Amino acid sequence: MNQIKLVRIYEKEQPAGYRILVDRLWPRGISKTDARLDVWTKELAPSKELRKWFNHDDNKFMQFKQRYLAELEANSAMVEFVSLVKQQLQKQDVLFLYGAKNKEHNQAVVLKEKIISQL
Repeated sequence: MNQIKLVRIYEKEQPAGYRILVDRLWPRGISKTDARLDVWTKELAPSKELRKWFNHDDNKFMQFKQRYLAELEANSAMVEFVSLVKQQLQKQDVLFLYGAKNKEHNQAVVLKEKIISQL
């Protein structure tokens, strides 16, 4: 069974799969060639205002999660994205690539939960 995997884009060892960058900003120091992306969904990333407010502060994560889920609910690109993920999962793993250092408290974690709930 194929699955959605969260992968920090800076990790040396990365699993095979359909590669989706889920950050709004391009990760520093990563070339487009090295990223080997299939798609970049910056329109689904947290808004600039939400990202700046959160600032990767673990104490704000639960509030960030609620606010980000509200943004996703209102985002018209979600329907197409869920469809894309569903299609790709039939063939291979789907990798949500992100730049954040914190592997537990970032937007990719929230996005994965949201997508799984809609599959």
